[in-house]
Amino acid sequence: MSIWQLLIQFVFRLTFGIALAMGVTSSRYVTSGFYRVHLWVLLGLNTFAALSIYTLYADVDNSAQVLISWQVVLALAIIIAALSYAGAVVWLYEKAKLGTMLVFAVAAVALMAAALATPWGNTRSTTGIVLAILDLGSSGLLLGVTMAAMLLGHWYLNTPTMQLMPLKRLVILMIAAIAARTLVSATGLVMQVRASETLELTFWIFVVFRWLSGLLGTFMLALMTWYTLKVPNTQSATGILYAGVVLTFLGELTSQLLSVDTLYPL
Repeated sequence: MSIWQLLIQFVFRLTFGIALAMGVTSSRYVTSGFYRVHLWVLLGLNTFAALSIYTLYADVDNSAQVLISWQVVLALAIIIAALSYAGAVVWLYEKAKLGTMLVFAVAAVALMAAALATPWGNTRSTTGIVLAILDLGSSGLLLGVTMAAMLLGHWYLNTPTMQLMPLKRLVILMIAAIAARTLVSATGLVMQVRASETLELTFWIFVVFRWLSGLLGTFMLALMTWYTLKVPNTQSATGILYAGVVLTFLGELTSQLLSVDTLYPL
């Protein structure tokens, strides 16, 4: 699996999580500009994904199976970009109900695209398939909620009169996503250790890095954000969430790299 395929899958997971986080954030407390601007961000991300997928066609074998598979993923990336654009236009006119529906549509299509872009070749058991599906959802949720919380925290700097409840809810959801991600990763790691006779030192170094950055480090920053919001100090909380985004990205990219050649997601 090439680095480009990993990045494409990462973009789809991130898109799913951000869109889902925006969808569950009430527009009664957050201005419409938050949804509009960050749908433009998703438009840009998935335009990049579509162009990357199109470029990959020149480098892969021209067998019918490969082309059909990536043509579907390419079509889904274009659909996500189109839905993001349509959603941004709807939010421009402050049509909250229709805008929320389009945000959830972006999340659903992105999850589908991420599933199709995920390599399933190493998955040989029902347990492995279930774990891979849970890995996909929990990874996207953690990436997206952390990113959306940071973006919303930044939005408070532009609109300081907004209530803090939506941001607090995203931080709680972030902690729940970390718990779910930890459970999935721990289960996959235990099953991988049982299935492998020997594991190299390099493997364990990356596993430790993945846990310290993407799980434990992110959890500590989520707690720091929560207590900072009790002050309240949204500017400091946003700075902490910036660091949380970096750690989450490092942790999830490391997890994807580790999971390429293993039977279970890590």
